[in-house]
Amino acid sequence: MILPLVKGLLLTLKRFLNPFTCVTESYPDARPRLAKRFRGLPELQIGEDGREKCVACGLCAKVCPSQCISIEGAEDEQFRRYPSMYELDSFRCIFCGFCEEACPERAILLGDVFELATDKNSGVLDKEKLLESARKRKL
Repeated sequence: MILPLVKGLLLTLKRFLNPFTCVTESYPDARPRLAKRFRGLPELQIGEDGREKCVACGLCAKVCPSQCISIEGAEDEQFRRYPSMYELDSFRCIFCGFCEEACPERAILLGDVFELATDKNSGVLDKEKLLESARKRKL
């Protein structure tokens, strides 16, 4: 009866004194390691020419099960299609990744942003906010 208790106490003492068995993450100070397949907030991508890759085909909005994407397309002077309005309601998004799979241009990818605490007025992200992280990565 005392032997299992002593074994447990010795194991606890061994783990307590070993500095390499730390399992606590200091989250606000250091960003946690995320899995490669982590699906965070969707973000629009920028092409080699510095413009968004999206051609406003609307497949991402059609395939979205939570219907959180709304998009309107337009054409520029070179008859290139682009989204004149692209909005994503982050409160409705279920991070399924269907938009990423459906996009023929790989213009929308699920990023690694997981800190989504915000006020109720900033849940709908427009095109500029969705392109923001891709622009930061280019710099």
